[in-house]
Amino acid sequence: MSKIIVVYHSGYGHTKRVAEYVGEGAGGELLAIDAEGNLPEGGWDKLAAADAIIFGTPTYMGSPSWQFKKFADASSKPWFARAWQDKVFGGFSNSASLNGDKQVSLIALQTLASQHGGIWVSLGLPPANTKAAQRTDVNNLGGSVGLLVQSPSDASVDEIPQGDLDTAKAYGKRVADIAARLAK
Repeated sequence: MSKIIVVYHSGYGHTKRVAEYVGEGAGGELLAIDAEGNLPEGGWDKLAAADAIIFGTPTYMGSPSWQFKKFADASSKPWFARAWQDKVFGGFSNSASLNGDKQVSLIALQTLASQHGGIWVSLGLPPANTKAAQRTDVNNLGGSVGLLVQSPSDASVDEIPQGDLDTAKAYGKRVADIAARLAK
């Protein structure tokens, strides 16, 4: 079984809830980036030992949170040593708007993984894009690069659309399955 770390920042708890679903699907361990953009003690060692890393961040003002960006910048130390070379990567982003420019955040996560020499896992699910589609459908937001999630700004963490949470769990499983296949 592959060791998977879901490293994420959550400003208001919504992205944390999504990380929990991704982690459940992946059988992975959660690693929170704190409000100052730092990892807990031993966090960098956990990432070094991982077979797969899944990045998670809210999208604020069209890009990852500054706390996630601080973590990304700090990853230049493992980058310099090529410590994450050939690891499997995935990523997700959450915002209050249906679009909210989450795609820009996903591309930033994909670029970060690529800079580290990683292998990026796409969402791998067709979009729910018919007139009959509902917010309870898997991949209702039509992601492809990674997982997109919407949490209305006045919603509690318990009100994230179930379709997005189901998509999160499926994506975690996809990353885990691909990491296991590549480990053989």
